[in-house]
Amino acid sequence: MNTKYIKIYIVALLITLLIGGCGHTTNEQYDGKINVCTSFYTMYDFAQKIGGEKINLKNIIPQGTEPHSWEPSPKDILTIKKADVFIYNGIGMEPWFEKIEGSIKNGDVTILEASKGIELLKGTHSHGEGQHKGEDPEKNKTLEYDPHVWLDPLLAKKQMESIKDVLIKVDPQNSPYYEKNYEENARKLDELDREYKATLQTSAKKDIIVGHGAFGYLCKAYGLHQNAIEGLNSEFEPSPAKMAEAVKFIKDKHIKVVFTDGLSDPKVIRAVANEVGAEVLTLDPLGTLTEQDISRGKEYFSVMRENLKALQKALE
Repeated sequence: MNTKYIKIYIVALLITLLIGGCGHTTNEQYDGKINVCTSFYTMYDFAQKIGGEKINLKNIIPQGTEPHSWEPSPKDILTIKKADVFIYNGIGMEPWFEKIEGSIKNGDVTILEASKGIELLKGTHSHGEGQHKGEDPEKNKTLEYDPHVWLDPLLAKKQMESIKDVLIKVDPQNSPYYEKNYEENARKLDELDREYKATLQTSAKKDIIVGHGAFGYLCKAYGLHQNAIEGLNSEFEPSPAKMAEAVKFIKDKHIKVVFTDGLSDPKVIRAVANEVGAEVLTLDPLGTLTEQDISRGKEYFSVMRENLKALQKALE
């Protein structure tokens, strides 16, 4: 087991021993709300849309932080254990949680894996290619499945439904409120799906070039083909052979736009773009938003529509 995860496990075990006999304390006794903790931005946004004013919501990963490589502190683990509900995506999106899951389950927190029951896409890109000496192998291992299911609006709807169901299970007295919020957002997701279909499915071009290979579900839903340079992990650095292969593909397909994810280092995708004379645009996988983005009113629906505009330009 990797040393850093041994440390996380030991901390989680100590926290379990410290608070295990103290009972499960929440803010519910003070303000009537349940405490909900989420693993990264998209889960936070979905929980906020469904839970609204009836929940105390905390996102465990700081805004603007790349979620693939984040690790929890002892304080973060304690926050999860003290929550009424913990919501995470699963499918390898939060590898740190797999190391502490046993100790978390020993508490009273209700755990939701929001992607459970969704038909998954195989992960097609190895994190191991291009790994350099001294790199952490945990950041470069192959993902068996693509975790980015929320980028298909209809799969996002399934995730929101699961969040609604778990909130009702834990807080049944507010079930009409959660049901209402879910139905409103389900309609918005259906509308977003129709917009994507109307814009993308009639396009003659179908290939997109991305750095971060996070868009498999989106591409499958709308008949596109994702060609990822860096793989499923945005910290993965491709080999020179992979770079040359990408350059040849772009030239052969006469592709004029390549996509960065807007958060990870864009040096690889910019190097490819410079080689072929392509424009660099942002396609946001919604793993995180910065505090500045959130203060400007950005959230799932607005970012997904920005993504649609970028895709439309790339496929013109």
